[in-house]
Amino acid sequence: MFIDNISNPIILYFTLYVASAIIALIACIYLLFRKGNAFSPDITSPMPLRRWVAAFYAVIFLAHIWWFLFLVYSGDVHSLLYVLLCSLDCVTLLTTIAGTLLSMLQDRKRHVWPVIIGTLPYMALFLLHHFYPGNNISTIAAAYIMLCYLIFAVYMAFAVKKYGRWLRDNYADLENKEVWQSYILIIVFSMFIFTYGFDTGNIVIGYIVQVIILVLLVFMLWRVETLPQLENVVIEEQPDQPKEQLEELLEERCVATQLYLQHDITLPQLAKILGTNRTYLSQYISYQGITFNAYINNLRINHFMKLYREAVSAGKTVIVKQLASESGFRSYSTFSLAFKQRMGQSVTTWMQDM
Repeated sequence: MFIDNISNPIILYFTLYVASAIIALIACIYLLFRKGNAFSPDITSPMPLRRWVAAFYAVIFLAHIWWFLFLVYSGDVHSLLYVLLCSLDCVTLLTTIAGTLLSMLQDRKRHVWPVIIGTLPYMALFLLHHFYPGNNISTIAAAYIMLCYLIFAVYMAFAVKKYGRWLRDNYADLENKEVWQSYILIIVFSMFIFTYGFDTGNIVIGYIVQVIILVLLVFMLWRVETLPQLENVVIEEQPDQPKEQLEELLEERCVATQLYLQHDITLPQLAKILGTNRTYLSQYISYQGITFNAYINNLRINHFMKLYREAVSAGKTVIVKQLASESGFRSYSTFSLAFKQRMGQSVTTWMQDM
């Protein structure tokens, strides 16, 4: 039997192993059967993301179960069962990770089937290695799957960059909508897990992998709970407005009414309020060398500076975070970054120079 004499390092590893499996199962059930967010009830998560992350959790749980049973009742790394489990591990993990990452990008629908097709040669090579073990086929298989992972990582880098541009062109508030940090963390962690799959002999590395899995499970749940469903407002396209008329409309219906203080205002919403063509409004803003996000933030920063000057003139105590909130910013960190990008200096330095 696999378990005869259990040492303390094995007990620690087994504890982490069981903890990962249980948390994955609980999180999977939560995402599948909980209709709303328990941790962020004011946010509606994208349903495809919830399902893909739930699938990832299910794969983690099942993988822990089938590998434990394999080690207890067989442990033969030269058997056909081992080959099948390795192939199943690769396909399910890579597919669910890809589905999770792609579903974070809401600018357009991206398909997962190329990833599944890309894993088929790996399965064929691994199966071939079982029947012809002396031809370094396993090394080729390992190199192939890592190459697939690298290609997907490069593709995601361009996709995330395009998604970020789409966000800035359509949304005024970007808090929790950007995903590049999530992408990097998930890619690095999952690549480490895949690398460990090729060499499972080091118990210390085994500890690290189980801790990484635990962190990844918690992090991905946080990402699901905080990433809002982004939906473009469907509007009836209007004829193009002359440039001068569009400037007047923006001044009259956006600046004068302080519409820019509204949280989560989008380009389609503003176009509808102006009664103009959405595409034309986007072009008008981009011709000024800025994005829609920067356009709204500039108006908010102007509003902040106006409030600050009025408070100083009146001899009132200035609370910068409060003024930033009154100027339409959801968080001080977003305000601080936007202010520095607009003014070329920090808000603290600007106030000192006043």
